[in-house]
Amino acid sequence: MISPTLRSLDIHSLGIRLAIAAAILLQLGGAHARAEEPNVMIDNFTFEPAQLTVKVGTTITWKNRDAIPHTVVSAGKFRSKTMDTDDSYSFTFTAAGDYKYFCSLHPHMTGIIKVE
Repeated sequence: MISPTLRSLDIHSLGIRLAIAAAILLQLGGAHARAEEPNVMIDNFTFEPAQLTVKVGTTITWKNRDAIPHTVVSAGKFRSKTMDTDDSYSFTFTAAGDYKYFCSLHPHMTGIIKVE
């Protein structure tokens, strides 16, 4: 027969272990979500990274860190408004394929998103 004190300690220990396991699962889930939602930074007249491979359903956010305006355009697929410094644009890729894009203000700036 287990004394009430030992039974209380076992319940307390189990509660702590469950709380730790829950915290670990929340952290893993958060890391997974961040990995699925990549960002592309616009800086010094470049898209970084210039190429990404993602799964269908992924949302990518472009953020302008340059001191001048930029856009993100994939002909016939998506087009951002002109983004000033620290503005961003997001697009969710719902179909597989290669999405070449560029800045309409600076056409030498190019990138590609490969959606599987």
